[in-house]
Amino acid sequence: MSSNDIPIAPNSTGPSSIDLNSDASVTEWTRKLDVSEAQLREAVAAVGDRATDVEMHLKGSRSTTNEEQVRKTGS
Repeated sequence: MSSNDIPIAPNSTGPSSIDLNSDASVTEWTRKLDVSEAQLREAVAAVGDRATDVEMHLKGSRSTTNEEQVRKTGS
């Protein structure tokens, strides 16, 4: 078994799932995705526990262009 086959946390459904009931899983995913626990929990609530979906949700919520920022300020 390679290290890629080992789930991140015990009782996890696999390395591509985020188990919010496991402290080890939450710690690992907040580190990997560079987010707070609250941000991780919000993302999982919004899109489910599939890591790729959570990552895309988080990237989408953090990525903006200068044009988008200008529109927000109404300038």
